[in-house]
Parts: sequence; C-alpha cells; structure tokens
Amino acid sequence: MPPFKPDLDTLFHNLGARGFIDILVVAAIIYGVLVTLKGTTAVTLLRAIAMVYAVGFAISTAFQLTVVGWLLRNSLPAMFIALPILFQPELRRVLEQVGRGFGISRLTGRNGIDGSEAVDAVASACRTLGQRRVGALIVLERATGLQEYVDQGFLIDAVVSPELLLALFATSSPFHDGAVVIRRGRIIAARCVMPLSDNPGDHVALGTRHRAAVGISERTDAIAIAVSEERGSTSLAVGGRMLTFPPGENVRNILAHYYASLETREEALAPEEELTRV
Repeated sequence: MPPFKPDLDTLFHNLGARGFIDILVVAAIIYGVLVTLKGTTAVTLLRAIAMVYAVGFAISTAFQLTVVGWLLRNSLPAMFIALPILFQPELRRVLEQVGRGFGISRLTGRNGIDGSEAVDAVASACRTLGQRRVGALIVLERATGLQEYVDQGFLIDAVVSPELLLALFATSSPFHDGAVVIRRGRIIAARCVMPLSDNPGDHVALGTRHRAAVGISERTDAIAIAVSEERGSTSLAVGGRMLTFPPGENVRNILAHYYASLETREEALAPEEELTRV
C-alpha cells in the first residue's frame, strides 16, 4: 500500500490542472451521450458490442488464441468508423439537442396567433374529429425545424382554426391522408409524409398514423397528435413516447404544457396527466 501513494502523487503531479480539465470534459461528453442514448436501441447495440469484445479478449487471453486476439485488436479502428454509421439516428438526435440548446424558439409569429389560441384550436378540432371517428395527424413544430417534411406536402400557410382543420381532415378532402404541420400559430402545409417509428416493436399494434406520430417525435422535438378513426381516441406523442386519451377527453391542458415547454424531448410525462400509455 505505501508504494501506491507515491505513484498517485506522481500521477496527479504529472496531470496538472489542464489534465484534470481535459478528463472532466471527456467524462462530461461521454456522460451526456449515454444519457441521450438512454432508452434507445443504441444502448442494446453498445452493450452487445462491449460484451463481444470483453468475452473475446477474455477467451483469447485465457486460451492464448493469438489469431482471435489479433483480429479483435485490429478491428477496433474499423469499429470506431462503423459506430457513427450504426448510431446515425442517435447522433443526429444529440446534435439536434445541442442545436436547440443554442437556439431560441418562438411560439408566436408575424401574422400568426398566440400559442394558447393554437392549442385551443387543435384541441377543439381533435375532440370533434374523435367524436366523428375521423382520423387525423397534426404535428406542432417547436425548436427543431420541420421544413424537410413541409416541402414534401402541400403548402397552405393559413391561421390555424378548428374549422380549417376539420375541413382538411374530412374524409372527402384530398388532404385527409398525411399530416398537417403547424408553425407559430399557422398551418404551414398539409398532406405531409412523416417518418415511421424506429422502434416498431413498441408500437406494432398501432396503425400507420400513430406510428408516424411517434416517428416524428423520435427524430425531432415536435408534438404529434393522432386521432384514431376506429376508436375515436386522441394520442399525443412527445420524445418517442405516446399518451392515449379516451374518446371525448380534452387534451388541451397537456398539449399546452408541452407546446409551451422549451425543454428537451426527453422531458418526463407528468404522472398526474398520464392517462394510458400505449
């Protein structure tokens, strides 16, 4: 034990203040990445890769397997190149969160309406659509831009109102299929195609409209509202998670909570507001 202390003193002396700062920065980056990846499929992949290398090195060392050890050591550089490809969705999510951290989101815009009025209009339309058993998918943009999805749809640019939403999602309307995107109190586009969820296992029982709601909430910080034409229920997706409200339930309060929030997509769903998790 006594020889160990001088070694530590030498190590701390050689590191210096700059070395400690360097270690803390790297540790903070690794911790931030792990927190961001928590609850995603990337964690399972990382665990599997770490297990393969740990078991492989242990076996090659124990049984003196020279070729296996050589393959594992020389595959590490290739693995560092492959990791960004394997975890492309998760890395994109991290960069989006960093970008949102340095950005400023506005809930009102020129020639638009107040954020609370937009929430009231959407909630009212969803309640009516559910009562009529008319399916719908409404996406409210927050800090992350949705222009790439808007460009695929039909541009509208009109103030959001319950009447306009009901007309767009009427079964006889050419805009019935696809999503409506709302930005700063205005309906920017309709008939937009949203990406399906990356985790179909969690939402395999859901229809395409609900999987698209979860999918866009996984990739961005947007709020997606899906109305089921079979059940008449309204589902709200935030951060890859979904809440389903019974038919006729007013979603105004919880929708206003998330639409007004500028926190990250990983914010927890309030227990008192959670009704049924799909």
